[in-house]
Amino acid sequence: MDSLHIFVLAVLQGVTEFLPISSSAHLVLVPQMLGWPDQGLVFDVAVHFGSLIAVVFYFRREVWRMLIAWLASITRRESSRDGWLAWWIIVGTLPATIAGYLLRGDVESVLREPWIIAAASIGFGLLLWFADVTARRQRDEFELRLGDVLLIGCSQVLALIPGTSRSGITITAGLMLGMSRQAAARYSFLLAMPIIFASGVLQSARMLTENIPITWHDLLLGVVLSAISAGLGIHYFLRLVDRLGMLPFVVYRVLLGVLILILLV
Repeated sequence: MDSLHIFVLAVLQGVTEFLPISSSAHLVLVPQMLGWPDQGLVFDVAVHFGSLIAVVFYFRREVWRMLIAWLASITRRESSRDGWLAWWIIVGTLPATIAGYLLRGDVESVLREPWIIAAASIGFGLLLWFADVTARRQRDEFELRLGDVLLIGCSQVLALIPGTSRSGITITAGLMLGMSRQAAARYSFLLAMPIIFASGVLQSARMLTENIPITWHDLLLGVVLSAISAGLGIHYFLRLVDRLGMLPFVVYRVLLGVLILILLV
């Protein structure tokens, strides 16, 4: 990969990872549209690791509080809202982790077709719009219960379909459960940490078994660019989401899906 490819794809992945517009769709489609060679699994894992660094750093205070409270809930049976939120992140991660492990081969070979990506971008984009305009937007992430967490966690399984958007579908589920835009986004971003980590571990294990060649300079540049752009994406999304709502992202998703159908199907 040359420097232009690395810059475009790393920044694109970082920005889109936490916006409800599907980073996986962009990583699949942009090289196809521009006639670039596929960047490969190693690069995809690297830029996702950059996004993980960004979200952990951005929520470092929340993560630290949850870790302390979670340990206290185990060692001293103490109950706190941070401790419960930590448990809800663990529980919410399980459905997608299990499904990703069981279906990883089928997803990679079957669901990367452009028409599937276009349909998911449009369909789940419209669902996001419906959830946003009908949401009560009264609850925060500390008011979640087990049933809510399982529903959001199961919705995250749909993100295995490129074009769905992991953040998009979990924010959609959160809004449908009456969460505010801010709360749905925060829980979605916190939920991203273990799922990105788990996915990275699985993909790294695959790289080791298949002896995939690694260009460390390219990977390091991709990690840094992805981390910076992902951090900016998180910051400005949370800052502007109450003012903008979800409509701009819905419009973008629909236009993206139509463009895919015109150019690639």
